[in-house]
Amino acid sequence: QVQLVESGGGLVQPGGSLSLSCAVSGSRSTFYIMGWYRQAPGKQRDMVATITTGGFTNYTDSAKGRFTISRDNSKNMVYLQMNGLKPEDTAVYYCYVFGPAARQYWGQGTQITVSS
Repeated sequence: QVQLVESGGGLVQPGGSLSLSCAVSGSRSTFYIMGWYRQAPGKQRDMVATITTGGFTNYTDSAKGRFTISRDNSKNMVYLQMNGLKPEDTAVYYCYVFGPAARQYWGQGTQITVSS
């Protein structure tokens, strides 16, 4: 059974930084796409950043220049470095993977709150 476990969320002041990690277990497969989504209260879940096995990255416009996604294929892990955090970045952040047989999996989510 594939499981995704996020870590690194918390409370940070505006302008601060946080780093998220996601460990994927239960599968020896390499997931073609790994990424991060977020969902703020009362809003839909939106893509923040994704990265392919080849290292191609995609960011939502609001994350460009502030967030950096990376992955370690050997460890089946994906990371999100977030700098210059803003109150509007407050949300639950979910790890996401898409792999063989077009299956996708989600983590349980980790709360990030940006507030002074």
